[in-house]
Amino acid sequence: MDKFTVLEGVAAPLRVVNVDTDMIIPKQYLKTIKRTGLGKGLFSEKRYNDDGSENPDFMLNKPAYRNAKILVAGDNFGCGSSREHAPWALLDFGIRCVISTSFGDIFYNNSFKNGILPIRVTPEELEKLFEDADRGANATLTIDLEKQEIRGPDGGVIKFEIDAFRKHCLLNGLDDIGLTMVKKSKIDTFENSVKAQRPWF
Repeated sequence: MDKFTVLEGVAAPLRVVNVDTDMIIPKQYLKTIKRTGLGKGLFSEKRYNDDGSENPDFMLNKPAYRNAKILVAGDNFGCGSSREHAPWALLDFGIRCVISTSFGDIFYNNSFKNGILPIRVTPEELEKLFEDADRGANATLTIDLEKQEIRGPDGGVIKFEIDAFRKHCLLNGLDDIGLTMVKKSKIDTFENSVKAQRPWF
């Protein structure tokens, strides 16, 4: 998993509440267990017309947001089913941070395990961030995980809270496998001692 330290980029505004995981990545894309290639399916029912052409009104199809790294979204983002494909699709598209007032619990947990930082802010702070995001490529946000700050294009700063353990994992690029491999030497020592004591295993 890539480390998350400081992220600077365009933020795409998604002024929709209760965005569920089926909207993030529709069910027809769930046949794969690969984490790559799902970016094309991100919000596909909104991004594409019935004939497969792009919907020019959807924000990720607008030139200013095609390379967005941050998503500013309405309340209760990522509610619905538990599909891990939702953070996979966001990450494959290039989005590494989602900012909202609240998140679906399972999506929130899955995001951290896949290198995406979900940030909770107040409704007032979210509205300010929507205003920044509405400016498109003319305004970028900076997310500083170490300092736990969102810095706006005009110098404003929003502080955010994050669990210390999850912060540690993101800063060091540690998913569940990475956390296990940190203890590799102790695991090897234990396995060698078991082999010595019970060679018949």
